[in-house]
Amino acid sequence: MSPATVVATSEISLNGVFYRTKGPVQSSLSSIYPQKTVQGDFTKDSQQRASVLALSDWRGGIGVNKMRAPEQINRAWWSTCQLRYRGHLVLPGLAVATAAVGSSAVGAIGELGNAIYAAFGTDVRKYNNTTDSWGSSLATLQAAATDSLTFRMNGVVYLAFATAGTPGGYTYTSDGITWTDDTKDTQFLAWWDDRLWGIDATGQLWFSTAIGVETNEAQLPLPSDSVTSLFVGRAPNDSLILYAGATYGLWAHDIDNARFGETELTVPQHPDNGKGADRWRDSTFYPVGNGIWRYVNGGNQALITIMGPDRDDGLPSDKRGIIRQLLGTTNELLAIFDATSAPGTMDMFDGDGVLSAAQVIEPDTGFSSILGWNEGAWECKWLGGNVGQAISWAYVSNAYSTYRLWWATNQRVYYMALPRDIVNPNEITTFVYALSADHETPWFNADQEEVDKLMLELRVECAGMSATETAVVSYGTNYSSTYTQLGTITASGVTSYLFPNSTSPSGTGFRAIRFKVSLARGTTTTLTPDVLSLTMSYRKKLPAKYSHTVELDLMQEYKGNTPKQLRAALVTALASATKVELTFRDDTGTTRNYWVDVVQGTGLQSTGHDERGATTLTMVEP
Repeated sequence: MSPATVVATSEISLNGVFYRTKGPVQSSLSSIYPQKTVQGDFTKDSQQRASVLALSDWRGGIGVNKMRAPEQINRAWWSTCQLRYRGHLVLPGLAVATAAVGSSAVGAIGELGNAIYAAFGTDVRKYNNTTDSWGSSLATLQAAATDSLTFRMNGVVYLAFATAGTPGGYTYTSDGITWTDDTKDTQFLAWWDDRLWGIDATGQLWFSTAIGVETNEAQLPLPSDSVTSLFVGRAPNDSLILYAGATYGLWAHDIDNARFGETELTVPQHPDNGKGADRWRDSTFYPVGNGIWRYVNGGNQALITIMGPDRDDGLPSDKRGIIRQLLGTTNELLAIFDATSAPGTMDMFDGDGVLSAAQVIEPDTGFSSILGWNEGAWECKWLGGNVGQAISWAYVSNAYSTYRLWWATNQRVYYMALPRDIVNPNEITTFVYALSADHETPWFNADQEEVDKLMLELRVECAGMSATETAVVSYGTNYSSTYTQLGTITASGVTSYLFPNSTSPSGTGFRAIRFKVSLARGTTTTLTPDVLSLTMSYRKKLPAKYSHTVELDLMQEYKGNTPKQLRAALVTALASATKVELTFRDDTGTTRNYWVDVVQGTGLQSTGHDERGATTLTMVEP
């Protein structure tokens, strides 16, 4: 409906009825938030006119793309910084690349006699920690390695590499010099019940009580190539038993009946299910896609918990991949993500185990990574430097009397020092840090997506800064992938950034905002920039809505309506269940049109027969 034509400044139109006014319409802003109240001691959020977002604790870990405050205020979307220390955002540990050895991918890494061995293709070599060299070839495996195991049998410590395939078997040594091939086809190895156990690609389990002599035992009742791991875990009676991870779920070994039984952990068939499944802190952890299921085998019933990095908002699309291994450390469970895969097919079986179809598997290609979980949050320990960079194997060891994580990527073996405890990074003077790292906060919209906000100031508190130990601070708005750089911090203390700049600090509007901090160090490996807190000041700003007050002259007939009719029309407008239209001219002669609720009226009714008089109305835009 078109607005009514109001000719004079001394009249209004309300709900299609014209009224003479006794003065101007008085308008005031009604869309304002109530004044903030401060409870208890004054804090960072005690400002009366501005709201504050204070970020100083990132121990909630990665995986939240859009923040729900305040419960997710300690989360990150993605970060390669260390997040384990309250009040500290620092560089991750340094990944040290060992000497290159040819172009063969590393199939497995093992340990014997306080030294690390690796299988480069079929070529086994021993690492020299003093000279950073892999020496000459010690053995040629029967095929590429698929697993490794260090075990003590009959008083002798052995290192064995499994080599499933054609030919297949396992190769073992007790001194690193003499290596023996065994032709018993073996894909995975385990040590349990004072026996060496192995399983082949068909699911045939065997055991050995004397090295080189094997006896077939249970058969996994699944199609060939279903087995994905073999490990020791807790049984319902609290004893330890063998488990086989498989593409169809988790299977428990029954030694009394020489069989495998299906556990409560069953999943739809997928070729990557169960790869690298393992036990940590007496729970079984089973990879399912990008997720991990925690399986606790109780006496009466099992407890299954989804606790992988696919929770909440998951991982960024270019960080997703296949979980190759799970490894337990002193402080956390490590997940090895390989973000490379080749297109292939997945066999589909009917209920009788008969092949019925084949489904194409599309690859996800991105950045491989190593993630760590401390029973509360996920943190990135290492990120590959190139798209499509494969990670094939990882191993936790105290070889060379140094607690390290070893892994293989780009045909090279890397290592990183692992802490044995969680302390203030300022107290770890010998820890060596990576060259750089990035930290991205979740999107923040103050839990009011529809409300415009005004960014006023960002205060960044840092320590350990210098000309080479730096932090680059950037921000993005309204879900754009583009960041705007604020500056590079090179001095410790508090650095303040006004928006859009210090020259014209009028503020920067946003619906949602996020921040990125990029840390870097110089040549001294034991130094790191340290971001202590990010404190953002902003204002919420509602769309402008007005309240209007006017006094109406009802002393005489106006534009065809008697005072009695005018009063009745006002009562109708006041009782309307819908908004009504208000039109008037301001003191400049400009026509103003609003849809309002009539919330108050004085003098609408009077005793006697004289309907003449005046009334005051208050009308508000919802």
